[in-house]
Amino acid sequence: MTAGTTTAGTTVVQTMTTTVTTEERRSTGWLDRARHRLAPRAARTRIIGWVLLMVLLALAIVTLVTWQLLVRATNERMDVALGAEVEEFRRILEGDVDPRSGEPFGSVADVLQTMITYNLARPNEKFLGYVDGEYRYQSRIEAPVLLSEDAAFTELVASVTGTTSGRHPSGAGEVRYLAVPVTLEGDPSRGVAVVAYFADQERQAADDTAKLMLGVGGVTLLIAAAGAWVVAGRVLAPVRAVATTAQGITETDLSGRIPVDDRPADELTDLAVAVNAMLDRVEGGVAAQRRFLDDAGHELRTPITIVRGHLDVLDPADPDDVRQTVALVDDELERMNRMVSELLLLARAEQPAFVRPQPVDVAELTTEVFGKVRQLGSRVWQLGGTARADLLLDPQRLTQALVALADNAVRYTRDGDRIVVGSRLTAGQLLVWVDDDGPGIAEADQARVFERFARGTSGARRSDGAGLGLSIVQAIAAAHGGRVELHSRPGEGATFTLVLPARPAPPRAGWTDTAVDDAGPDVVPAADTVDDSLATPPLAVGPGASAAGTSAAPTEGGPR
Repeated sequence: MTAGTTTAGTTVVQTMTTTVTTEERRSTGWLDRARHRLAPRAARTRIIGWVLLMVLLALAIVTLVTWQLLVRATNERMDVALGAEVEEFRRILEGDVDPRSGEPFGSVADVLQTMITYNLARPNEKFLGYVDGEYRYQSRIEAPVLLSEDAAFTELVASVTGTTSGRHPSGAGEVRYLAVPVTLEGDPSRGVAVVAYFADQERQAADDTAKLMLGVGGVTLLIAAAGAWVVAGRVLAPVRAVATTAQGITETDLSGRIPVDDRPADELTDLAVAVNAMLDRVEGGVAAQRRFLDDAGHELRTPITIVRGHLDVLDPADPDDVRQTVALVDDELERMNRMVSELLLLARAEQPAFVRPQPVDVAELTTEVFGKVRQLGSRVWQLGGTARADLLLDPQRLTQALVALADNAVRYTRDGDRIVVGSRLTAGQLLVWVDDDGPGIAEADQARVFERFARGTSGARRSDGAGLGLSIVQAIAAAHGGRVELHSRPGEGATFTLVLPARPAPPRAGWTDTAVDDAGPDVVPAADTVDDSLATPPLAVGPGASAAGTSAAPTEGGPR
């Protein structure tokens, strides 16, 4: 009973804990989603926020400066008006004649009454007269408050002995005043004439102007927000297209592109074009990688299958069977090792240091390579020509490419067939070629023979290579800034030509500039040594021409 109760209680507690945890997660998730929605994460929102902030800041500065200027102008106007009124008082006092009767003033009170009566007060302006410290007269213009009943103001101005100016905080705001003592010969009374301005009321026009500017600015702010929303939407449209395209790209579908038609040529359009070009390269690279992995897997699986099959049927008790199987396994492992080495070489071809150019005597290099490749097979080897020039090349890589081409020619020719190796300069380019009298390459295969693991189908016999030789040759040519061209017809042999830029090396001692061929102004070689029977005609486009990356078809070994 107790055990059952305990188990049930534990289950209930676990259930309640799970429920609470779920509720807490739901609550936290809702808060996170709400916070995420409210956060100004969109670029459009941030642009509008910054635009509104700048407009608001500019509006505040303009309004504040304008208001301050208007207030200063009003204060200056009040000070000038106070001074002008005092001058009027003094002229009346100096005249010593009551303009109402034409008789001299009889008392200080008469002087004050005349001053206040004959000077018309402006709006927000007030004249007051005090005799012996007590209020006596004031102008008839209505005022926000009665200064005559302000004891503090009376105490401040009623008994001054010299011209005094100042400010007084009244019930209607600031009062700017100017008090002038008044005396009259023969009258012992002491009077004071006061000119006062209700400054806050006088500045009301400036305040109203500032409020009007704020109101107009608020409307302008709304219009600016709407305009910024529309403009930001149009400007950021390519960015949204980039994001949408990127989100639509998956591991299996890289075909999405950003639409750039009918868009003005600006930085965002350039961005979209650049992203599209990048996606083209990525798609091409991924496709090539997939093909490469498929082909590599297939090519490596074959020797592994052969080795496994022979090991499965191996008779350990039969020495001959063991010896033959070991020889076969060793041969297949060697083939796999060669294939892996070539794959690593192709991988290194993407690195900047794949080639190391240095000054090379092309004629000497051509002769040396010819001496090496003629040992590859019993063929009729001929040196077609040598380019006398010092150029910047990588001699090891160039030798590797020519040996690979010569080895390929040997594989697809028979004893007695001709193979020609040569080099020459033309139009600022170095042409290095290998020509053979083999079976040739079908036009359908000419575009794919440079692909990895690709082999021709029209040969007299199938090569036992991995199908990477021509890919390596093409990588070496591309690393030099050049290309490989192929010209062939079935039954008429094939010509592989490396077309490399002729970059002249620094001059060496012992060279004699005796001739300049058509290599261009930047290459000054000595005379070529060319066998006339194997002379290379100029580049031309023939009816059977086919090249890797160009339509020009060199026929280095003769017409095709």
